[in-house]
Amino acid sequence: MKLRMIPNLLLGALVAVTMFGADQVRAQYPEKPITLILPLGAGGSHDRNARVFTSTIPQYLGNAMIVKLMPGASGQVGTAAAAKAKPDGYTLLFTHNYYDQLQKHVKKLPYNTNKDFVTVGKLNSGSFSVIVRADSPFKTWEDLVKFAKANPGKLKFAHSGNWGATHAPGLQLFTEAGIADKIVMVPYKGGGPSLRGFLAGEADFTFQFKSTIQAQGDKVRVLISAGQQTAFEGVPTFKDLGYTADIGLMHRVLMAPAGISEDRLKKLRAAMQEMQKDKTYQRLIKAIGETTDYVDGADYEKMRPKQSDAYAAMVKGLMKK
Repeated sequence: MKLRMIPNLLLGALVAVTMFGADQVRAQYPEKPITLILPLGAGGSHDRNARVFTSTIPQYLGNAMIVKLMPGASGQVGTAAAAKAKPDGYTLLFTHNYYDQLQKHVKKLPYNTNKDFVTVGKLNSGSFSVIVRADSPFKTWEDLVKFAKANPGKLKFAHSGNWGATHAPGLQLFTEAGIADKIVMVPYKGGGPSLRGFLAGEADFTFQFKSTIQAQGDKVRVLISAGQQTAFEGVPTFKDLGYTADIGLMHRVLMAPAGISEDRLKKLRAAMQEMQKDKTYQRLIKAIGETTDYVDGADYEKMRPKQSDAYAAMVKGLMKK
C-alpha cells in the first residue's frame, strides 16, 4: 500500500465512525431528562395530571420527564418559554385548547401557537363544574342566578386567568344565564391559586374540574356540572338546565416546539400511545377522577383549525353582549 493512500483511508474511517456515532446519538433520544413546562400554577388539574403521566412514561420513553411550573400572564410566561426553546425534544409544553386556540383571538401574544408548536398528543379532556363552599347559602345553581340578578356586583367569581381554562367558559355560561354583567371576575394565576382564593373566602364561587373537586371532600358543594352526563350524582348538567351542553370542555394537550425532528416526535408520540395501555397509569388517572381519552398528535392537529374557528365565533358573540 502506498503511503499517500493512508491519510485517505484514515479520513474515510473517521467519517464512518462519526456517522455511526451520530446515528447512535439519534437512536438514544432522550439521553437526558425532558423538561415539561406547565404554564399554570400548582395544585390545578393540569398539575395533577402531569404528576401522574410523568411518573409512568419514563419506562416507555427511556428517561425522566420533569415538571416545571411557569405560571403568569394567563399562560403566556410558560408558553413563551417553550416557544423559544431549542426544538430538540428536551423541552415540551403541557397546555390546553383555550391557551392554544382561543387566547389568540382576544390577546396580542408574543408567539404564534400554530406556527411555534406541534402536537405530541391530547392526554385527556376535563369538564368543569360550578362549586360553592359548603357553608354557602346557595343550594342550587338557580339560587345563585336569582341572587346575582337581584344583587349586581355582589358575587365574586374566582377564575384561572383572563381567557384561560375557566374564564372563557365562565363568560359563556354567565352570558347564557343573563348574569355576565352582574358578576365580579377575580383572576388568579392558574386553577390551583383560584381554588385556594375561593376556599379562603376571596370569592363566592368558582369552576373546577372533577379531580380537584373530589380532593376537597365535604369542603365544597357542586351546583351544576358540564358534560352530557353529570360528573356528580344528583347534580344537574348544563344541558339539563337548558344551557349549551359542551361549555367548558378543556383538552389537556402535550406539545413540542415546531422544528422538532420527525424521529423524535415519532418517539414521543409512540411513548404516549403505549402508556395508555399501562395498568398503573390507568389506575392513577382513575384515582384522580380523570379519563383516558387519548388522541394522537397527528389527529389532534386536524382539530386545531376547527377549534380556532369556533372560538373566534364565540368571542365575537360574547363581545356583542
